[in-house]
Amino acid sequence: MEFATACGGQLHRTAYLLTGGDRHLAEDLVQEALSRMFVRWRRISRLENPAGYAQAVLVNTFLSLRRRRSSGERVTFEFPEIAVTDTDPALRVTLLRALQEVSPQDRAVLVLRFWEDRSVEETATALRLSATAVRSRSHRALNRMRALLGDSLTERVAAEPR
Repeated sequence: MEFATACGGQLHRTAYLLTGGDRHLAEDLVQEALSRMFVRWRRISRLENPAGYAQAVLVNTFLSLRRRRSSGERVTFEFPEIAVTDTDPALRVTLLRALQEVSPQDRAVLVLRFWEDRSVEETATALRLSATAVRSRSHRALNRMRALLGDSLTERVAAEPR
């Protein structure tokens, strides 16, 4: 499917952030979202923005998975040996760990608003929330992230060369 090839990378990046850095769960989420879309592809392909619809399906799949997940899986702090192209991998790990500490709904708001750079209205539409709820969740989630990360992150970011 050409659509999956064209949008798969973006969907995977979003899923990776939503899952708090779990690459395998991110791949499962993308596959689940694309399979849900495949069943209704004739109708979806006629939409004005099928990529936006795919993002909404991905986020909704993530949120529904979080609600029905009853297993006690725990994230490990031992990461597989993979090539890292980040200039500061410790910063990335720190941010991913902090993202894991906020609720799935708040994480979805943060990822869509600040990583995907969506407007409040676009985020509200994708998550089926009001714009006020998105602003409130953004504020609460950012405060939670600041509390988790403390001053050390602010100092680290300020010290990085631009």
